[in-house]
Amino acid sequence: MLIRKLADCPEFIAGDQTRLRELLHPDKQPINLRYSLAHAVLPIGQTSLPHVLQTSEVYYVLSGTGEMHIDAAAAVIQAGDAVYIPPQSRQFLRNIGSQPLVFLCIVDPAWKVEDETVEPQ
Repeated sequence: MLIRKLADCPEFIAGDQTRLRELLHPDKQPINLRYSLAHAVLPIGQTSLPHVLQTSEVYYVLSGTGEMHIDAAAAVIQAGDAVYIPPQSRQFLRNIGSQPLVFLCIVDPAWKVEDETVEPQ
């Protein structure tokens, strides 16, 4: 059995400028898992950098309100929403609420640095 506690996962700034804690990754734990799972926070008033993944991604919003941009489409997302982001889609997220935007990121297959292109600031 593998149990990962969020508090035990070090926080870092991801390439898209979100605060991230990696919970599960098959390259970092002895697990047979195809996807990776991370906990992300986008502070009030901030916008993640536009980026493209070669893999699919799902955001599941735990709290807060954001404006999700995928290619030319935009929509407001909030707690309880799951957002599918197709491979090779340009994406970014803006926190438009009054509290941090907290969400889970599921990347399938598991996230790799070489699979992500982040636009410069």
